[in-house]
Amino acid sequence: MNEQELTTQHQDSEEGSTPEGQESLFICTANHDFAAYAQEELRRLFGSVKSSVLSDREVLLVTLNEGQAQVVQKITESRPIFLRHIQPVQFQRSGENIGESLTEVASFIQSNNQIGAGVKVALQVRKSADAGGESAAQLKEWLEESLRDSEAEWVASGSDWIVSVYVTATDIYAGISRPEDNLSDWSGGAIRFRREEGQLSRAKFKLLEAEREFGLDFSAYRSAVDIGAAPGGWTSFLLERGLKVTAVDPAKLHPSLLKMPNLTYVRKNANEVKFRENEFDLLVCDMSWSPKLMVQMVTDLLHALSPGGTAIITIKLMHKKPMALIKDVISSFENSRLQVQRAKQLFHNREEITLYMIKY
Repeated sequence: MNEQELTTQHQDSEEGSTPEGQESLFICTANHDFAAYAQEELRRLFGSVKSSVLSDREVLLVTLNEGQAQVVQKITESRPIFLRHIQPVQFQRSGENIGESLTEVASFIQSNNQIGAGVKVALQVRKSADAGGESAAQLKEWLEESLRDSEAEWVASGSDWIVSVYVTATDIYAGISRPEDNLSDWSGGAIRFRREEGQLSRAKFKLLEAEREFGLDFSAYRSAVDIGAAPGGWTSFLLERGLKVTAVDPAKLHPSLLKMPNLTYVRKNANEVKFRENEFDLLVCDMSWSPKLMVQMVTDLLHALSPGGTAIITIKLMHKKPMALIKDVISSFENSRLQVQRAKQLFHNREEITLYMIKY
């Protein structure tokens, strides 16, 4: 969706009235170029949505026609696909004097009765693309220094509360919330993993993030089939977790994998391979194929996935109607004995989403 389409959707969504006193303000984040679809998810939940783009087609300032607690409950229960992160706005200041505004932010934080002795608090600071001056890290350091005398325990992770600060060229926004109410406890939902020496590809990060997002433990599985495995990013990850992995792809796997004792490499197209019934308890697929072909290929191999087994599959969003495409793909899988547990555009997804399914 281009910038004009996003702007038009914003204008259309402002129609309708909102009862006085029932509005709440949030900063909402999606993957690059998918903010319009996150906005559509909000529109389907709340009807009237007033929004403006804060940064780089990823971050929206959104006014919703319900109170903050009701908004958070609705959003978290709906498990949105494209909406990656939300943060409440309980403090807002306009002006060019960032130092003065940050001093007011510090006072706002200190005056909050939730931020007390022994409470673990994470401070997350972000900036829009057009905001000049100090970096987000420098602004965070300044705020931390200002809050040094606070009795709260300031932590990087495992917090009881999150203080979110967002800075643009003209405004500064802040809010305090529980980590679970932000959809992600990472700043902006941007989950960062450290690339390891010898790592085959960044595709591994998708499985690491899926494990966190979907509450999985890949080491608990015994045997996996990786469809379209080359060059081997997902296969490598599953082997590291101790699984026996059958990697299927006519293309070459990375040479470093070929001597792995738990690897079976089938250098064929997946539709040319025969597997036994219930041979695997995990099926993964991250192919850059059309969704229709991918669905057919996975469906043809489902006999090899045991009942109760898990499927983790990415859907490439190859045209301009991703909502309809996702609905069709999910319907096809559910007609093939796969029950969809979650559909999510992870931070490490690009033009795709990830499905977590269980065979029944």
